[in-house]
Amino acid sequence: MGDGVDTGFFVRAAVAVVCGAIVGFERQLRGKPAGIRTSTLVCLGTALFVYLGMFSQGPSVDPTRVLAQVATGVGFLGAGVILNREGLVKGVTSAACIWILAAIGAAIGMERYALAIATSVVTVSVLVGVEWLEKGFKALRRGVHSHESH
Repeated sequence: MGDGVDTGFFVRAAVAVVCGAIVGFERQLRGKPAGIRTSTLVCLGTALFVYLGMFSQGPSVDPTRVLAQVATGVGFLGAGVILNREGLVKGVTSAACIWILAAIGAAIGMERYALAIATSVVTVSVLVGVEWLEKGFKALRRGVHSHESH
């Protein structure tokens, strides 16, 4: 591993951009704070951190520590999108999306491309599917999940 062209990185970067865009597109369409750009950058950044962590060497180096540090750091980023307005907490779903995007990026950094793509599709399915259920079942539209106030 030198400073030459590393095709493994470019494959990871391409998959991270696609996965981030898949989730980010859904968020962007709904006008949420973590849209295509944020989602793509979280996924790409995490993939790069994990990829670089795999090449760390030394007697006390543990590349899995990168995963723990990314999860912690992304938690702070997610906390930044959570707001408390008029007694209602908003942005928790966007924060959860940032968190899952970091997990998707970690899978990509570890060359688990099928897992990353499948998780991206499942994430969007959950976001769209639960909204569909909320529209269909009045009992699911109570409290913070009420769409009348939006």
